[in-house]
Amino acid sequence: MSQVTHGQLRRVAKALGLSLALSVTLSGCTTVSNWFADDEEIEIRTLKPIEAKFQPDVIWETSVGDGVGDYFSRLRPVTDGKTVYMASRHGEVAALDVETGDERWEKDFASYSDDSMLSGLTRLWESGKSARIGGLALEGDVLYMGTENGSVLALNSQDGSLLWSASVAGEILAPPAVAENILVVNTGAGTLYALDAETGEQLWFNEGDVPPLSLRGISAPVAANGGTLVGTPTGKVQVNVLDSGMIAWETAITTPSGATELERIVDVDVTPVLYGGIVYAISYNGTLAAVELRSGRVIWKREYSSYRDLSMDGNQLFLVDKNSTVYGLDRRNGVELWSQSTLKRRNLTEAQPVGDHLVVGDRWGYLHWLEKDSGKIVARYDLGGDDEDESVYVSPIKVGDNIIAVTEDGTIAMLTSGAAETAD
Repeated sequence: MSQVTHGQLRRVAKALGLSLALSVTLSGCTTVSNWFADDEEIEIRTLKPIEAKFQPDVIWETSVGDGVGDYFSRLRPVTDGKTVYMASRHGEVAALDVETGDERWEKDFASYSDDSMLSGLTRLWESGKSARIGGLALEGDVLYMGTENGSVLALNSQDGSLLWSASVAGEILAPPAVAENILVVNTGAGTLYALDAETGEQLWFNEGDVPPLSLRGISAPVAANGGTLVGTPTGKVQVNVLDSGMIAWETAITTPSGATELERIVDVDVTPVLYGGIVYAISYNGTLAAVELRSGRVIWKREYSSYRDLSMDGNQLFLVDKNSTVYGLDRRNGVELWSQSTLKRRNLTEAQPVGDHLVVGDRWGYLHWLEKDSGKIVARYDLGGDDEDESVYVSPIKVGDNIIAVTEDGTIAMLTSGAAETAD
């Protein structure tokens, strides 16, 4: 007799709960939720009509645990094109077939006090101690995982078995990076760690400054060309030599200003974008910069504020600012090509380029497709049911001509992206 995983049991419970909720409410949750919203919120969440050029469709949909819930998280799926790996913050990690969404394996890294024969049933109601998973990275046949508890784990991507585990001092709120058999992990304590990717042995660490007040979030490191790039909470872009951890250079792209600590927040919480020997990064308080990789020299600066990752396609650089206005810029000089402000204050994710479009998710579970050349919204899909508990909290990932998106409650779905319609 086949075993039922803890995740499958939870999904049954979740489905039963959803059925009960639907039977009670019968119709649109938007109307009910608007009873408790003020005029300003209703205005923000009321979407303006668009002239749709295509209709995205769901290819498959499933769930992995309970997602990230109400916690701040940038936990995003990773894929090798054949399998997609997703985790819940609480501790479930699953490998899903990209074509069908079928589960290949599932592991639960939460801690439970009951390991008896009936534990599978009791865990349906017991929450256990959360593993607090914060980020995933995939390199070859190894899936790396960092947690808010400071744990780093390496799993065999084929079956989910644990290869090694290690601990670092500080929360891991962003994916690690791997290059030249070295795993680089950034922490909320301002310390960058390098571990042997095969054993987990610590190779070096570099301590940075953390101001009295900073955003809850950290820059994901980028490891390439013998170095590792990272943004800092002090408004800098920093390069460390990958072998030794020594700082090759650090450049301030912004400086604190203002009378209060809140006004002086200058975090560079985004993953630096490296292209053609140039590093692109943006700070929370209002500076987008292009920096020469070799020297750390600032090539150009522009006034934009964001805590979302930048994205790039060709000569275009895309950003979503802290008010959820989307911009397209010329990466060579920072000249603004277009802006899209009709989704303002919907807590948009970073923009994911797919074919001729950008895809962003929002606070109420919608996905929006924008033309890359103009920023015009040309398609939309309601994945989360217009519900804040099912927000699309991180950008989708691109798989071929399709995208895979996740919601706050653990739903993961593959959707057509419009690339095929564009080609036709």
